[in-house]
Amino acid sequence: MNRQAQSAVLFVLGAALLHAGLTDLYLRYVKAGLRPLVLAAGVVLIVTAVATAWYEWRAGAKARERTEQEQEQEQEQESVEHGHVHREPRVSWLLVLPLFALILVAPPALGSYSAMRTGTALQQAYGYQKLPAAGPLRLGLADYAGRAVYQHGKGLAGRQITITGFIALDHSGAPYLVRMALNCCAADAQPVKVGLTGQVPPVLRPDGWLQVTGTYTAKRTKDTVNGGPIPYLQVTTAKPVPTPSDPYDETWNN
Repeated sequence: MNRQAQSAVLFVLGAALLHAGLTDLYLRYVKAGLRPLVLAAGVVLIVTAVATAWYEWRAGAKARERTEQEQEQEQEQESVEHGHVHREPRVSWLLVLPLFALILVAPPALGSYSAMRTGTALQQAYGYQKLPAAGPLRLGLADYAGRAVYQHGKGLAGRQITITGFIALDHSGAPYLVRMALNCCAADAQPVKVGLTGQVPPVLRPDGWLQVTGTYTAKRTKDTVNGGPIPYLQVTTAKPVPTPSDPYDETWNN
């Protein structure tokens, strides 16, 4: 792969990163807060590609100014010293494959397969936002799970609660509502799970997204993978919803 090809690959990769950062595509790979770094990386790659192409153009222009005799002498000297003219190995073109994967194949967000083979990542938060005194609540799934487990449902009892997540089924067919939590990127994603009881729809499709409305219940179970706590929600209604633009990130709303 010569310098011109390298600069072309760098330019296309930088453009792909800019495209991902300016749309929601980057959310399939990293958390929302890393968008500036994705955009910065794209800009750096494009600048590097342009600089490499300009350097090669300048080098070519200088080479053309030399006489043919000088070029022949240099080639002869290189042949004597090295025995052959150096060429880049063709295997280096394999570096282009990840680039085409990034451009042509947008991977789906992690789903039920990963969730049921990984222990719950639920941890006690440093603090919880104050809930409104009355009325229905719309909570993030991890927010509800944390309040149900570590605050023992304080402020949740008797309230109508709505949470959203994707469906995962264990080996017995028991349903869970799940969101994947990120520390940095999809590679370190871990699930937070909420068990469903009550008026659960009779037919549930794994990885399908549901908006579930119900009430707090003290019922809990232990995750079979790591023994972590899994709270439940007493379901009253449930409806399918589209996959959110950011399947990993969730915010608290009242």
